[in-house]
Amino acid sequence: MRFHTRKWVKPEDLNPNGTLFGGRLLSWIDEEAALYSIIQLENKRVVTKYMSEINFMSSAAKGDIVEIGIEVVSFGQSSLTLKCEARNKMTRETIVTVDQLIMVNLDKDGAPKPHGKTEIEYVKDRLEKED
Repeated sequence: MRFHTRKWVKPEDLNPNGTLFGGRLLSWIDEEAALYSIIQLENKRVVTKYMSEINFMSSAAKGDIVEIGIEVVSFGQSSLTLKCEARNKMTRETIVTVDQLIMVNLDKDGAPKPHGKTEIEYVKDRLEKED
């Protein structure tokens, strides 16, 4: 799994227990999944359709750094299925895993739109195609 994003846990990210609020982490994961999908599908109109069971295994405290990793599971006609892991860089423990995040590619009217993608593309590969 490739870890693309790091987040610094700040006081406003904490729950009353003084640890990372799960909703904040899920927001970070949703944003990372959307950004990853937008880049892969080359369309800014991408939405979250489904997020599978979420398994919190540990936490993070103020000042910790959280890494978010995304991996493609499969390509659908108009969707992209991802899996995710968030881990605490300081303790090296997995905080949460999400086995399925389904992102849907939309047209300008908000309807699902086939994307024609079948494999992961990297920006460097796209640049080489343009030359």
